Amino acid sequence: MDKKHQFSLWYFVIAFLALVTLQDYLAPGRVNNLPYSDFRTLLQAGKVADVVVGDTFITGTLMNQDIPEPVSAQTTARLSTLAKGSHPFTVVRVNDPGLVQELESAKVIFGGQLQNKWLPALLSWIVPALIFFAIWSFLAKRMAGQQGLGGIGGFMSIGKSKAKVYMETDTKITFGDVAGVDEAKEELREVIGFLKDPALHGRLGGRVPKGVLLIGPPGTGKTLLARAVAGEAGVPFFSINGSEFVEMFVGVGAARVRDLFEQARKTAPAIIFIDELDALGRARGTSAFGGHDEKEQTLNQLLSEMDGFDSGVGLVLLAATNRPEVLDPALLRAGRFDRQVLVDRPDRKDRIQILEVHLKKVRLGPDTDTGQIAALTPGFSGADLANLVNEAALLATRRGAEAVSLDDFTAAVERMVAGLEKRNRLLNPLERRVVAYHEMGHALVALSLPGVDTVHKISIIPRGIGALGYTIQRPTEDRFLMTREELENKMAVLLGGRASERLVFGHLSTGAADDLAKVTDIARSMVMRYGMEEKLGHVAYESASPRFLDVPEILPRERQFSEEVAREIDRAVKAIIDEAFRKAHHALFRNRRVLDLGAEQLLQKETLNEDELKALANEVRHVERSGSRAASESHAAG
Repeated sequence: MDKKHQFSLWYFVIAFLALVTLQDYLAPGRVNNLPYSDFRTLLQAGKVADVVVGDTFITGTLMNQDIPEPVSAQTTARLSTLAKGSHPFTVVRVNDPGLVQELESAKVIFGGQLQNKWLPALLSWIVPALIFFAIWSFLAKRMAGQQGLGGIGGFMSIGKSKAKVYMETDTKITFGDVAGVDEAKEELREVIGFLKDPALHGRLGGRVPKGVLLIGPPGTGKTLLARAVAGEAGVPFFSINGSEFVEMFVGVGAARVRDLFEQARKTAPAIIFIDELDALGRARGTSAFGGHDEKEQTLNQLLSEMDGFDSGVGLVLLAATNRPEVLDPALLRAGRFDRQVLVDRPDRKDRIQILEVHLKKVRLGPDTDTGQIAALTPGFSGADLANLVNEAALLATRRGAEAVSLDDFTAAVERMVAGLEKRNRLLNPLERRVVAYHEMGHALVALSLPGVDTVHKISIIPRGIGALGYTIQRPTEDRFLMTREELENKMAVLLGGRASERLVFGHLSTGAADDLAKVTDIARSMVMRYGMEEKLGHVAYESASPRFLDVPEILPRERQFSEEVAREIDRAVKAIIDEAFRKAHHALFRNRRVLDLGAEQLLQKETLNEDELKALANEVRHVERSGSRAASESHAAG
């Protein structure tokens, strides 16, 4: 609970105590309240000067004289402490019919008084009700804040849009801060141009697109690109997350959609940006547990609003998602989201541009080459590259360096890919030897086969949760197509560690579990998706997943082929993997001497980098050339 809420609660407590105290103070019994028996004794002894009889209390004045014996000790002590002279008293009235006669007999001046009852009634009934209502309002406001309904209005603002409005002065991000997405920037720059000068861009009859949907994997810069639009637009920019429309109360999301578009129309031309659109626009009727009234009403309202606004007023809807496959088809049709812009993972050229943006704040060493860093990071998104630069700077700071070197970036890549080093994880000598031969098997198969990524580093230092060693390869260029031979060679490299264990130790271990999973996935894709098995023909038995999130599917896909075809697929997958294993085993058998030499070096140094692997690469090339000459001489003699 924050201080503001704490103060509010204490105000309620203090007000309640003050009212109780005031009620006690205003009550007539506050001054010298005497028991009725003592009052009768003092009256009979002639100590009472005057009396006022009310409905509930009897008030009067006592004369300061000697106190008679029957008076209680409490009353005697109270009266004895008072100064000389008369002093007031109060008695709670009881039903005593003979009181008036006794007052007349004692010659006491007495009279009646009509007491005012509205103030006690107010204090005892209305004020506690008000305090209860105030406490209830405070608790309701807190609950509304926890449910995302907070703010000045509390429950009264439940249907109000919570979009944040930006202008070009509110954000410092521009298109100059976004690198590697030139095509997406061009699309959005055109939209901004329409909003700034609709007459110029619409002179040929064109109109501004109603909606632009940014799709792509997480971390590729979709939200950053939208913030750059806020920095470039010069028009009101309403930014809201899709999850903020969906609440526990049915109809709240639809009300917020209406309110959002009403606010945007009042300030048009304007841009509305909805991040994580899949939280709001999931396809209707696809849930196995039935529909969700709140989400479907919210989506229906969004569809209605997108149909209702005219692009001529200068209102553009911009959205981002990494799950386009779950969106409702009605959202993606022309007239709603007219354009779908892919913000994909950057290639090497784009990674260099992104790194140059993030490296501006880092002090670099003389050996740091942005191109080499980009070559080490294939498949990295923009967010991954930003994290890489930060990790490298922290590593350099930790070792007390004056600048960040290429080794720091290499260590940061290893940390992000393989996990933290576990130097305190002690392996016994046999396990350590098996891991060394396993990793060297990967490296030597990669060095002996054509069209394989260059080996950058080998290590037998445990990392992460289960990696006892690792081999890092650095691609020379970004590849978008691969032949069957290249895929087979890639599988042979993955199986090189297992083949090395079989060749050297004559048995297999559990260290190749991850390699086997990757190899099986490649072989099954070759057979079922790429049509690379002649016996099964040029048929795709499995469609490619359109998802950007690499998460397992909850329900298995429905099989569209027979049991006989499934049996042939399993045989083909096994045959491809077996052939890749034989290729790896044969390459290591030819280079057994180099394998032993490299494993011993790895056991001594624990880590071999690219420069240290050059000598082993020369030995492998020498063996391959000798084998080629021997094979050609044997063929000529035959």
